Amino acid sequence: MASLSIKHSLPSLLQYAQIPKNPLSQNLSIVSRSSQSQIYGLKLLNPPSFPTPSSTRTSIVAKVNKGSVPPSFTLKDQDGKNVSLSKFKGKPVVVYFYPADETPGCTKQACAFRDSYEKFKKAGAQVVGISGDGPESHKAFAKKYRLPFTLLCDEGNKVRKEWGIPGDLFGTLPGRQTYVLDKNGVVQLIYNNQFQPEKHIDETLKLLQSL
Repeated sequence: MASLSIKHSLPSLLQYAQIPKNPLSQNLSIVSRSSQSQIYGLKLLNPPSFPTPSSTRTSIVAKVNKGSVPPSFTLKDQDGKNVSLSKFKGKPVVVYFYPADETPGCTKQACAFRDSYEKFKKAGAQVVGISGDGPESHKAFAKKYRLPFTLLCDEGNKVRKEWGIPGDLFGTLPGRQTYVLDKNGVVQLIYNNQFQPEKHIDETLKLLQSL
């Protein structure tokens, strides 16, 4: 297979990357050799087959759209307690999916939500973060960065798949996607931006302040 060149997104990728030596060989061994390959300090998802690439984003069609009610879920939080999406009905809720605890972009995003948490409270909204990490990882992450909101464990990425969240880098990197649900549980905003994690906070507050 011919070598792969990623021109437009590489500078922004490098901000968060912890890229192994020889990052993109002619046979794409960094991605295809194992699902344990490391990019951005993350374990990659199992890679799909590779068509001729035209971008670094997958073309997954979202299952959750603006104006729809997303599938419900019940997941464990950082304390091992079950939390259901229905718990938040009656008030706006921000549900943000992120790749993993303790990675550069995800830490910046979580701390930005923390720093603006009073603004979310003023808007009457709850904040919920979701990744594939387990309760112990979430608890340590929340304690280290003094995160005042709930982190849920989507082990196996079941909810991520049910909601149809697109991955990045041909589906090998879990997508970073934020939803704002109104008090009736209807999606009012979907925002996806892998490489500018702090912008998720700006966009969600802007929407919440207009509700």
